[in-house]
Amino acid sequence: MSNALHIDGVVLPDGERRDLWIADGVISPEPVAGAETVATGCWVMPGLVDAHCHVGLGPDGAVTDEVAAQQAQDDLMSGTMLIRDAGSASDTRWLQGRAEQPRLIRAGRHIARPKRYIRNLAAEVEPAELVAEVRSQARAGDGWVKLVGDWIDRSVGDLTPLWPADVAEQAIAAAHEEGARVTAHCFAEQSVAELVAAGIDCIEHGTGMSDEVIAQMAGRGTALVPTMINLDRFPNYAAPAEERFPTYFAHMHHLYDRRHETIGKAVDAGITVFSGTDAGTVVRHGRVRDEIDELAKIAGNEYALGAASWNARPWLGADILTDGASADLLVLDADPREDLTTLRRPVALILRGRRVA
Repeated sequence: MSNALHIDGVVLPDGERRDLWIADGVISPEPVAGAETVATGCWVMPGLVDAHCHVGLGPDGAVTDEVAAQQAQDDLMSGTMLIRDAGSASDTRWLQGRAEQPRLIRAGRHIARPKRYIRNLAAEVEPAELVAEVRSQARAGDGWVKLVGDWIDRSVGDLTPLWPADVAEQAIAAAHEEGARVTAHCFAEQSVAELVAAGIDCIEHGTGMSDEVIAQMAGRGTALVPTMINLDRFPNYAAPAEERFPTYFAHMHHLYDRRHETIGKAVDAGITVFSGTDAGTVVRHGRVRDEIDELAKIAGNEYALGAASWNARPWLGADILTDGASADLLVLDADPREDLTTLRRPVALILRGRRVA
């Protein structure tokens, strides 16, 4: 059979050595005659996930289709085969029809308030319009809506929530009525506390999580995508504000200084954590392996790999390496649970049953 593949290796997360047969883009339950053997004595894991990525977005807003395609390609070459887009000013639905590109789950545009976020990125509305905008973005996306939960308020000189708590609760309920889940950018303490209480499904960054909020998230099943490599940039974000907004400057440094402790507490509490890079504005695409490395420093290699692969994929409705599943996988020369550097030298990347050049 043409385009049929065979791999003999240890398949993760089960850790059992077996033969994988691939035909017509999926994992075959039976051997396939004439299949090309890709590798033997290797390790195989489901394709990586970037659960917070911005394809079609640049520092100044929407980018060209050519740039968007290159962003997705850069992610694929790092092993990312599934992207949850966490807000983009571009309509990237056309990418979803490209068999040679990673699978893309879109959240539509960020939703923010006027003059309370980065220019040209978000759909900007006042609180009275939030519920209607959430419904609109829910219908425009693929089951996700992205709120900007907090940002610097220059009249206060510090991070403050963008939305009254009662309005946010109504908006989250509206998204759920539309069949969408809601996530939110949250740096500070108040926004994450209010949005978790309002029933949000996921938190991005989460540096302001208190012990009480962490316990609530664990009990409610609220997910967390910490974007560790973005948190490392907090001093850069704060630096221009040192003289004009010293409270904000100090606050950002406080959140930065305790970031590992905060995320570690979330892991220990049993919050479901997923890997995301926040690529698209200041973070370049293709850095999912850096994110895995950073999360592994807190929770260990196997946890970080699961957060970026076999645990993240079902969360987003995608398969792992079971019979009939799409053959999206990495072939590796060592056990990544013992050696994360193997992710940086894959023997092969296979997307939809075809080897990636």
